[in-house]
Amino acid sequence: MFDRKAIAEALSVLEARFGARLSRHPAVREQHGRGEAHPLCAPPDAVVFPESTEEVAEILRICHACGCPVVPYGAGTSLEGQVCAVAGGVSLDLSRMNRILEVSEEDLDARVEAGVTRRQLNRELASRGLFFSVDPGADASLGGMAATRATGTNTVRYGGMRDNVLALTVVLADGRVVRTGGRARKSAAGYDLTRLFLGSEGTLGVITELRLRLWPLPEAVAAAVCPFPSLEEAVDAVVETVQHGIPVARIELLDERQMEASIRYSKLADLEPRPTLFYEFHGGARAVEEQAEAASAIAQSHGGSGFRWARAAEERRRLWRARHDAYYAALALRPGWRAWVSDVCVPVSKLADQVRQARSDLEEMGLLATILGHVGDGNFHVVALLDPEQPDAWERLLEVNRRMVARALACGGTCTGEHGIGLGKQDSLLAELGEGVEVMRAIKRALDPRGILNPGKIFPPLAGEPPVAPGP
Repeated sequence: MFDRKAIAEALSVLEARFGARLSRHPAVREQHGRGEAHPLCAPPDAVVFPESTEEVAEILRICHACGCPVVPYGAGTSLEGQVCAVAGGVSLDLSRMNRILEVSEEDLDARVEAGVTRRQLNRELASRGLFFSVDPGADASLGGMAATRATGTNTVRYGGMRDNVLALTVVLADGRVVRTGGRARKSAAGYDLTRLFLGSEGTLGVITELRLRLWPLPEAVAAAVCPFPSLEEAVDAVVETVQHGIPVARIELLDERQMEASIRYSKLADLEPRPTLFYEFHGGARAVEEQAEAASAIAQSHGGSGFRWARAAEERRRLWRARHDAYYAALALRPGWRAWVSDVCVPVSKLADQVRQARSDLEEMGLLATILGHVGDGNFHVVALLDPEQPDAWERLLEVNRRMVARALACGGTCTGEHGIGLGKQDSLLAELGEGVEVMRAIKRALDPRGILNPGKIFPPLAGEPPVAPGP
């Protein structure tokens, strides 16, 4: 699809321009050829490290002229192979574009470069009494979070990137720079270009700056964990909590196997290896107490017991660090095995049945896996571990994923709540959107006629195109 001579020509021009900020070292290339959990590693031919929007535009003009693929790279935490350079070319590492450019306490917004990470931003905001709410767990770059339309643990209360990005600066495939909005909280000015690029996974343009919505730090915060007799009873408690309109800030589920792993990995000996909900409540002191009492009563009605509260900041951080480290805790269950992560999102009323059937499928297929998720908005994840000595494990896992997606779509859900499409869910996207995928292709062709931006991602191969193998 791409001419190797053209790629070599682009790299020669880029190397002359950027010198030591372009690396062909095998270790650097390999690092940039894989994400967090997807098993495929496809290194680029080189990695270049721009430091400004102008430099990104210059790189894209060169690559567009030569027909050289460009794969944007943030922190490398993507889960569906979005950063794999399946066609070679250049990995565009934005980590040096990490400046917080502007914070407005009056208007509750901030302008940042794409390489700023969420923890970096929140460290800066804490002294101002503010925070950025989207928390996918990993310390992802904000540009990458926008590119995958990330959500996370706070979504049930504050929304995801779709709700908290006001405007973007995007460099198009030919090097043109587009700014998609301003600081106003609403606009009826033409197409919503900001949301067009949110979730585009680097296939339509390279996000270099973001204008973000901020929130005041809540007056009071309380966190709690509550174990349940079964996974089904824990999920039923979530559904009733949401249906009663209790404004929980976070409500997360870890099944018994994930709790066993997290207790061991995060040294939480005071917790039990049972299906467990992690709660957090924000607001005024009295409001937090009322929310906590109402959620506790619902939990108890579904067999929840032994609520353990954490109001001190240090203890809350300890609990949530255990939740955020769940992936690594699961990996530690079987050192040397590979992990694969998938997610679906369904209407909350369908959640209990969807989780139950996913667990049944995993057991039927003889797979070691944990279930966890941001269940307050119907989003759950499966973290499966693959034994390298069992060559058929990958096929069994694909069958579990196929069933999960089919059930999610049948009840009005989606094939992915937050991981995106990348390489792993292209057929699922086609099943979900049908002709809508052709509309997406048309937009892609209009903005990137040479197809250089993150080729091979999102869209199922057309007739005559070689498929990209998603597995090991």
